[in-house]
Amino acid sequence: MRNKKHLLIKQLDLSLVPFHGLEKVLVPEKGWISTIRSGLNMTMEQLGKKLKLSRGAIQKIEQREATGQITLKKMKKIGDSLNLHFIYGFAPKNGTLEKFVEIKANELAKKIVSRTNQTMKLENQEINQNKLTQSIVELANELKLEMRKSLWH
Repeated sequence: MRNKKHLLIKQLDLSLVPFHGLEKVLVPEKGWISTIRSGLNMTMEQLGKKLKLSRGAIQKIEQREATGQITLKKMKKIGDSLNLHFIYGFAPKNGTLEKFVEIKANELAKKIVSRTNQTMKLENQEINQNKLTQSIVELANELKLEMRKSLWH
């Protein structure tokens, strides 16, 4: 089961590779639809005709996109009408999902080991810094392998 989870993470990471770098693409203030339509010197009426919609409907669609309230289905439909691919995906902020899991495992391991060490300190059984660091590394590795749901709390 452990290997299956890690294989899935690796496969997902490979699927997300094409999106790396795309997070730097800035969405135009007015949104893509309005910007591309204007760039093509196309009126709202002309785009509306392609989509069998009124000028007012196109105006609302452009406003919804600019405010983040448009559906993915609508974006794809408009892209198709303009002979454009609508691309949707995620680019991991830490480079890969695997790295994200590693970060979360380290955070949780530090929290667990620090809490345990605090209890031991109260009982005058505190462990030294080297042993503390080693315990965090070992627990983080175990958490990564097990992919515990507790990573996401």
